[in-house]
Amino acid sequence: MLKQNVYEIDRNYRIAKDICVMVLKGADHGFTRPGQFANVKLNGLYLRRPISVCDYNQDQFTLMYKTVGIGTEQMSRMKAGETVDVLTGLGNGYDVDKSGDKPLLIAGGSGVPPMYKLAKTLVEQGKNVCCALGFNSAEDVYLLEELKALGAAVFVSTVDGSSDIKGFVTDAIAAAPQDRSFFYTCGPLPMYRAVRQILQTEGQYSFEERMGCGFGACMGCSMMTRSGAKRICKDGPVFDSSEIIWEELK
Repeated sequence: MLKQNVYEIDRNYRIAKDICVMVLKGADHGFTRPGQFANVKLNGLYLRRPISVCDYNQDQFTLMYKTVGIGTEQMSRMKAGETVDVLTGLGNGYDVDKSGDKPLLIAGGSGVPPMYKLAKTLVEQGKNVCCALGFNSAEDVYLLEELKALGAAVFVSTVDGSSDIKGFVTDAIAAAPQDRSFFYTCGPLPMYRAVRQILQTEGQYSFEERMGCGFGACMGCSMMTRSGAKRICKDGPVFDSSEIIWEELK
């Protein structure tokens, strides 16, 4: 459910090379599923910044973001006690009812944050959760220990081989147990194309896209699916693998 509120920053800190965490106080946030996102308003910038939600409970929610431009750099400098205007409860999120007993969670780089709440939810349901994560190097790795602490099995690859398995996220997938019932993934399109080639099970993809409004009014982030044009911000960002027309994706 879309909500707009001003939230107080409880903490804002860096956990990896370009990755920061912002914890916001507030119960009325409308998040109900892993994989939803927030849209943050920043002073002096016209468009809000869509940010993945890493975790939430009844009292607060946690945004995890990569510092890649002036907006996220501005966010990274904000201090505890400051306030920020945020649209919350955005997106459809992952459907945990489709997971089966042995779900595989796949993410690369800045696609890792929503995997935390997803893994937590699935573990709490008694599912045997396995994660395959891909990063560029050891200094980019994050959430590894937190996911393990939940009880998930985690396989990590780094492109330069400075940590764990040398290679891409597909190499981490290959190292993981293969008897998976369903998969969930978040990351860039090239990663999705590679995942599609090696996985035979059904799954859900969370798409990254530049957004205008973030709640479906401007139609700026539309994509064609087998059931017609869909807005990534409102109808997505999560889509079943059976809905996707890969030839339509650029």
